[in-house]
Amino acid sequence: MTKIGFMFDRDRQPEELTGFAADVERLGADDLWVIEDLGWTGSISSAALALAATSRLRVGIGIAPVALRNPALLAMELGNLARVHEGRLVAGVGHGVPEWMRKVGADRDRKLALLEETVVGVRGLLDGETATLHGREVTLDGVSLVHPPRVVPPIVTGVVRPKSLELSGRVADGTILAEGAGPAEIAAAREHIERGRKAGDRPAHELIVFTYLRTDDFEVTRPMVEGQAAWLGVDPADVFSLIGPAAEIPGKIAALREAGADTIVLRPLGPDPLGQARTAMGVIAPR
Repeated sequence: MTKIGFMFDRDRQPEELTGFAADVERLGADDLWVIEDLGWTGSISSAALALAATSRLRVGIGIAPVALRNPALLAMELGNLARVHEGRLVAGVGHGVPEWMRKVGADRDRKLALLEETVVGVRGLLDGETATLHGREVTLDGVSLVHPPRVVPPIVTGVVRPKSLELSGRVADGTILAEGAGPAEIAAAREHIERGRKAGDRPAHELIVFTYLRTDDFEVTRPMVEGQAAWLGVDPADVFSLIGPAAEIPGKIAALREAGADTIVLRPLGPDPLGQARTAMGVIAPR
């Protein structure tokens, strides 16, 4: 069954988060995803707020840049949330935007090593192990959590490039594809992910796809779509999204599902995100 989630957009006021999370839970959504972008908000505190405001909703972090996060501290924070809100957390990590990492002196040369070693080290700590890892980028020397979670949250990676996608398939529990990925991009990403999975030992892998949502007043989406197109290196017309009449939503959801998306996270753009979420949930068929 494909999960349907919503993102709490970074431009919304932080004090709106708890109400939005509770509202999308009442709408029947499966997930609520929060972000961590430089200057906007922190993902751990946002996830804590959303989890505390809901009782059933799964809350995903999309994503915490590993260059900013010491693995021991990250495991401590994730373990706390996962222990209190059992089975309701998804821990998303990634490289981080290089320009932003440079602005805070956190840009690293060996990005693949840092991401892989962070995933391995954090999972070991969450599993209750005494972790010792002397890697190229991460050092853990006999570290353990006093209160590890009873249910270890899945660790997923938000990545784009082929080598990173293969790494995700090898060591992560899932992969997040950024806004703009359509069926063709999902199929291409799955090839790299599956290549990594053959070399890894993870029992399952969740493919999570973020997509923009707007069912009216489409002009308000133009700056975000054009910016994402520039980042992806594609024409704005090639950015797959759920921007369009509500009647088109079921077909687009079905296309993403058939391409292999396990979870589809809708990111409402513009004013009244809850109204956009309500409209979308009203036309999405039971899953």
